[in-house]
Amino acid sequence: MADSNFDVIVIGAGPGGYPAAIRAAQLGLKTACVEENHWGGICLNWGCIPTKSLLKNAEVWTMITKHAGDFGITVKDAKFDFAKVISRSRGVAETMNKGIQFLLKKYKVTSFNGRGKIDAPGKVSVTSGGKVTDTLSAKSIIIATGARARTFPSMEVDDKRVITYKKAMVLPELPKSMAIIGAGAIGVEFAYFYNAFGTKVDIIEAQDRLLPIEDDEVSKELEKSFKKQGLGIHTGAKVKSAKGNTKGATVVFEEGGKEVKLDVDYIIVAVGITGNIEDLGLEKVGVKTEKGAIIVDGYAKTNVPGIYAIGDVAGPPWLAHKATHEAITCVEKIAGKNVPPFDKSNIPGCTYCQPQVASVGLTEKAAKEKKLKYKIGKFPFKASGKAQAIGESDGFVKLIISEEHGEILGAHIIGSEATEMIAELMFARDLEADAESIIKAIHAHPTLSEAVMEAAAVAEGECIHL
Repeated sequence: MADSNFDVIVIGAGPGGYPAAIRAAQLGLKTACVEENHWGGICLNWGCIPTKSLLKNAEVWTMITKHAGDFGITVKDAKFDFAKVISRSRGVAETMNKGIQFLLKKYKVTSFNGRGKIDAPGKVSVTSGGKVTDTLSAKSIIIATGARARTFPSMEVDDKRVITYKKAMVLPELPKSMAIIGAGAIGVEFAYFYNAFGTKVDIIEAQDRLLPIEDDEVSKELEKSFKKQGLGIHTGAKVKSAKGNTKGATVVFEEGGKEVKLDVDYIIVAVGITGNIEDLGLEKVGVKTEKGAIIVDGYAKTNVPGIYAIGDVAGPPWLAHKATHEAITCVEKIAGKNVPPFDKSNIPGCTYCQPQVASVGLTEKAAKEKKLKYKIGKFPFKASGKAQAIGESDGFVKLIISEEHGEILGAHIIGSEATEMIAELMFARDLEADAESIIKAIHAHPTLSEAVMEAAAVAEGECIHL
C-alpha cells in the first residue's frame, strides 16, 4: 500500500466517471479513476447499451414475423434462440467494456480496482477484498457512483421471481407471462421486448398514463400502439403487493376501485432509481444529500470544497448523456476554463421501445402551467413519404412554439427513429433557433426528418403537405 498524489480522483467509471477522468487527463491534470465492479458503469454493462441490443433483436423478430409480408417477402418457419438473444447482448456489453479500459490507458488515467471512499477532504481510500489497498490524495474528488433500482416494501424483490432490470436482461428462458410495475422508460422498453417475443405482458402504472413525464399526446399514442401490439395496460393502478413463490409470482393491485390479482412467471419492478450514496464517507466529511441524491450546483460542486458529484448520484434526470455533459462541465471548471454552468433545461429524453419516443424542453401541459403564449405544430408520419416507404407511418412530430419570438419551447416525437431525430431539435434549441429557421433549413427528401420541418411549418401556417 502506497500513498499516491493526484490532481483529480474520480470515484466510479460509468458514463459520468470515465469521461470526467479522460477529460481531466486531456486538460493536463494527473487523474485517478476508482471502480469497484464494472468499467463503463451500469449504462454500458447493464443499461443503455445491452438493452438496445435486446431491443434490436425484438425489432428484427417483429419485422420478420409480422411485417415481412407487407414488403412482399415470405418467411417460413422462423425461429429464435432466446439464449443467443441474451448472449448477443452480453457480448456487446463486454466489447464496449474493454473499449473503456483501453481509452483510460490511452489518456494515461491511473485506474484502481476497488471501492472508493472519502476519508477526509482530499483523501480517498480504495478497498478490495475487505482490505484497504491504496490511499490516494487529490485537491479535487469527483463522485460518480451512479444509482440502483428503487423498491418499495410492498414489492418484495427476491431476484428470483420478483426482479429488477438487471435480472430481466439475463433470464435463462422466455417467460410465458410477466407483469411490469412502472411505465417509465425502463418499464416500457422491457414490455416491448418481451411482448415482441411472445410473452404475455401487463404493465401496471400508478399514474394515469404510460411515460408520465412525456407530453400527454405522446403517452396516448404509445398506449394506442401498445394495445395494438397486445400488451395489457393498467394505469391509475395502486400496487398492494408483489410476491414471488415456487412457481412464479403474484401481483395484487387496485384499478378503478376494484382489486385485481395477476399470477405471472415474473414481475419486473421498474419504479425508478435511487443514488448510490452509501458507504462513501459523505456523512463523515459533511456532504449534503436529499432524497437519495447528492446536492450540487451547476458546476457539480457539493457543499464541501473540493468534492463534486455528477450523474445519477447527483439526482435527476437519470440519463447517461446528462452524466457525460455534467462531467465535462465539472472538470473544465476545475481546470480553470471559463465554462457556463450545466443547463438541465435542454436535455433530451429518449425511450427505445417501438414506436420510439424522444423529447426535449416543455410539454404542452408545462407550457400552460407557466402561462406561456404558444402555438402547436404537429405533423403525422402518415403524411411523410419516407415513413410510408419504409412502413413506419405511426406517430408524429409535435413542436411547441412561442407566439412572441418563435423559439422552440418543447419538441416531442413518437415514431420510427425518434431518438435519432431529436438531435436536430436539441441543436436548434441550443442555438436559440426559431421555427422559421427550421423551415428555411433545407431538409433532404425523402427523410423522416422532414417531419420536423413540416411540424414547424404547421405552427407558422406554411405547411405544404398537410
